[in-house]
Amino acid sequence: MKESCGKKQVRAIALVTALCLLGDSMLYVVLPIYWREIGLMSLFEVGILLSVNRLVRIPLGPLIGKWYERSGVRTGLIIAVMLTLATTAGYALQGFWIWLVLRCLWGIAWTFLRLGAYTLIISVSTEHNRGQLMGMYNGLYRLGSLGGMVAGALLVAQFGMQATSLLFAALVLPALALIFVYIRQVNPSEAVVSFAPLAVKTPAWKKGSVLVTLMSGLLLAMAYQGVFASTLSRLIELRQPVTVVGGIVIGAAVMASIFQGARWGWEPWAAPWFGRLSDAYGRKPLLVGTMFAAALLFGLLHTPISFAWWVLMLLGIQLTATILTTLMDTWAADEASRQPNSTAMMTTYSVVTDMGAALGPLLAYWMDGRFGLDLMYGGIALVMLLMALVWLRVREAKAISVSNAL
Repeated sequence: MKESCGKKQVRAIALVTALCLLGDSMLYVVLPIYWREIGLMSLFEVGILLSVNRLVRIPLGPLIGKWYERSGVRTGLIIAVMLTLATTAGYALQGFWIWLVLRCLWGIAWTFLRLGAYTLIISVSTEHNRGQLMGMYNGLYRLGSLGGMVAGALLVAQFGMQATSLLFAALVLPALALIFVYIRQVNPSEAVVSFAPLAVKTPAWKKGSVLVTLMSGLLLAMAYQGVFASTLSRLIELRQPVTVVGGIVIGAAVMASIFQGARWGWEPWAAPWFGRLSDAYGRKPLLVGTMFAAALLFGLLHTPISFAWWVLMLLGIQLTATILTTLMDTWAADEASRQPNSTAMMTTYSVVTDMGAALGPLLAYWMDGRFGLDLMYGGIALVMLLMALVWLRVREAKAISVSNAL
């Protein structure tokens, strides 16, 4: 009964996040094309608006984490939805400075959403089902990204930015109903505590597994969310600028969106499945094996193979992104559940992954200009290999579940 209630709450918060993501995800497709419609002066301003929300999350993450340590999850989610409603409706306005404020507010909203989801998942899960629930959350909320990009591009082309923004703002309203109906007021102190004997006597930051978890989260976010996502279209353009499928010419940008959409399309079922697999057989074997596979795929990207096999390699990299993101988030939640203050651990993890995602594009284009994409992706392959070797030495703790009464 309790497990079923936990799944309902995780599904609800994933759908809340998906609805909130519609407006944000739309911008990544339409802003580079329709920037004049909202009163911007250059594409440089587009770049600022699409990155500032990530930058503000880095200093604000710890503050919102502290807030969650003293307040309930449902209250934080309501704040996030109200901020999202205001920002998405605000996209109907014009002017760079107005949009800069809106994008900063969205960064705050996303931090509330993400930390609220982490806190909820830890509170309703054990190490026997946490992978499945984390995968369920990661998979379902990505539907918002997929819907925002696809529907947003079509609607803006047909009706314009103002009408589409107001429509997406209206679609955020059902998120409030989901919060009130399905998500109970969970305080961080109610979270399930799971720990190995005597583990609580060791300070969290002196544990090697915690440091490896945080560093891995940083590097994976930098590699996948930062470098790979920001250079995928350029990578495709250098390999094959145009592709003809059924008599239709497809450019590199469209191909890149197809690859990204493929990941978001399979994640609702793939992420929970891999999470459940890690619940049953342990997280470390799947984590290490996927890192080795990612190292191989990144390393082979510039080998002279047919375009069809190359496409399969790109899809393979996207699949490793699904697996590693799910497992890394779950491992971080496992570590947090063994700490006296789980919210502080997940806040730190959230901040370092945001930092990796924000620094990734800067690093990517600096390395591309200085060394070229082939050497850059070879560097990612080396990082993945080294991470896999480090994780081979990390001990996977077998936790003992303790009731909520603690």
